[in-house]
Amino acid sequence: MDEKISGKQFLMNVLNGLAIGAVVVLIPGALLSEIVKALVPNMPSLAMVAAALSMSNSMMGLVCGTMIGMNFKFNPIQSASLGLATMFASGAVQINEGSLAIAGTGDIINMGITAAIGAAIILWIGNKLKAYTILVIPALLLVVVGSIGRLLLPYVSMITTVIGQGVASLLNLQPLIMCILIAIIFAILIVSPITTVGIALAISLAGVGSGAANLGICACGFGLAIMGWNVNSKGTSLAHFIGSPKMSMPNVVKKPATLIPIIANAACCGILASLFNIQGTPMSAGFGFSGLVGPINHLNLAAGGWSFMNIIITLIVFAVAPIAFGILFKYVFTKVVPVVTEQDYFLNI
Repeated sequence: MDEKISGKQFLMNVLNGLAIGAVVVLIPGALLSEIVKALVPNMPSLAMVAAALSMSNSMMGLVCGTMIGMNFKFNPIQSASLGLATMFASGAVQINEGSLAIAGTGDIINMGITAAIGAAIILWIGNKLKAYTILVIPALLLVVVGSIGRLLLPYVSMITTVIGQGVASLLNLQPLIMCILIAIIFAILIVSPITTVGIALAISLAGVGSGAANLGICACGFGLAIMGWNVNSKGTSLAHFIGSPKMSMPNVVKKPATLIPIIANAACCGILASLFNIQGTPMSAGFGFSGLVGPINHLNLAAGGWSFMNIIITLIVFAVAPIAFGILFKYVFTKVVPVVTEQDYFLNI
């Protein structure tokens, strides 16, 4: 740990930790949440499982901080301490009249900033503390770094608010243009440290705007899985749309051109959102295909509900179309106009 770390490597360690941590905590809910919700009324014992899934989401700060520590090859005490500081600064830990409550995932941008500050301090201290590491590091990071992150939280959260206001301005555009732009923006946001769910809630994104946002995320998830299918493990590829495309965030930072096929896919899916009047709510926008939240909410809101035709349309727009466009634009942008290669999408998990 005494060896020098370049600025680029420092940034990639933080981004990789955020990306992997986010996927780890979101995967359980993505796989099981909608199924459990449907079964709980008839199987009350599953309420414990639902609580576990909710808890997993709220532990994002702890897991991301720990993952970032592991990327820096910190020892277990340092990594766990970094996780605690990041968790406290995330915003998921809420203080109300002296009582603590944990809710939501927290602000992932603030997690990254807090973890970066903590990692820099650990690198600066190095192994100087020796046997006193267990006494000093946990308290230092939780009290000092965690408090700094907590103080920064309201200001960092303004980033999400400003982006939300920008997206909200699109809602006044002609519906087709609005759907295309929202789909593209959410496809980009889902591979950034910005929380798409937070943006959607901040501007109460509903109706066809919510549907377009979900299809943009589907385009990103399926598109990234297809682009990296031959260079990543199948589990890693599937996790892009079953869990979250955020796991490819480091690749996007290293080479922004990797988003070109995704943007093209999202634009086409945005057109479908407008043509088929794909619906959603502020709570469902930002999930995409993950946990089937997007498809299920559209079926609940669509005229005619769970009719055979609506199910077919939902299957086409949420899965078949993003996959077909993903294959098409993979060919276009790796063969016809070769701006990216499959290796650009490789993830070292």
